[in-house]
Amino acid sequence: MTGTGAQSEPGGTTRQLPVIGSSEPDRPEGSATGRPAEPPAGRAPRFWSQRRVPSALTALVVLGATGILLYDIAAVRTDRAAMSWRPRLAHELATRPLDNWVVITGAAVAAAIGLWLIVLALTPGLRDILPMRRSTTGVRAGLDKHAAELTLRDRAMEVAGVHTVRVRVGRRRISARAASHFRDLDEVRADLDTALTEGLVQLGLARSPALTIHVQRAQKG
Repeated sequence: MTGTGAQSEPGGTTRQLPVIGSSEPDRPEGSATGRPAEPPAGRAPRFWSQRRVPSALTALVVLGATGILLYDIAAVRTDRAAMSWRPRLAHELATRPLDNWVVITGAAVAAAIGLWLIVLALTPGLRDILPMRRSTTGVRAGLDKHAAELTLRDRAMEVAGVHTVRVRVGRRRISARAASHFRDLDEVRADLDTALTEGLVQLGLARSPALTIHVQRAQKG
């Protein structure tokens, strides 16, 4: 409780009461209103996968090939016979034409593997994790797509007239397909749009996907 006051003394005089609290708290440095300065909201890019399996496989292949080659070179340097595959490989590379199907197949496989590694290096992955808005510097949060689907599905099932609903959440689009067993379909669609829009805002995603709603009459069975 804050405030000041005055107390009457005998003789009709008044004196100021001590201040219990100030109406304006001490302002920290860097704040003009007395409130702590809110950290600026940063961008919320997608989460990057660590690619453990492709990295491990690539490292094992490169390590194995390098080890075999170094062993063969060391054997030749010490006046030992080279491994049997080395002269055969040199002969095949020198005599086999470039339009041979073995050469074409090997080149295609090598190009496909290289392209796959480039795609893995340039794309973030983790498509099932949706970035959430950042309100604190240095803190990142993500929401699993399946959890978002269950949350929006529960919100949709609260709408009167909805019998069943299926929600699919993507990075750019959210699709909801509902079946109604009573009420007008347009009214159900409008209520679904309101409920899912509010639910989408509460999810706190960094990028709000476009919402598509389809409502049809439930089949009688």
